[in-house]
Amino acid sequence: MMKVNIVSPEKTLYKGETDSVMLPGEMGRFEVLQNHAPIISTLTAGEIVCRGSEDFRIEIKTGFVEVEHNVVSICVETA
Repeated sequence: MMKVNIVSPEKTLYKGETDSVMLPGEMGRFEVLQNHAPIISTLTAGEIVCRGSEDFRIEIKTGFVEVEHNVVSICVETA
């Protein structure tokens, strides 16, 4: 399991544990799984999908993600 925190400038949009996170990257969609290598990436307009015991989906305009030690931190501007 990974800890995921999705925030906007106004508030926390999601905080929980997931098995995977699908993200809309500059070079196309990509998936983050447990033990993913550390990464920082910009995000484009599209949908973020967190898969776990309960799936969470959110549409975004733009943002960025940082992954390190099974912690996924995402800052977004929502659609």
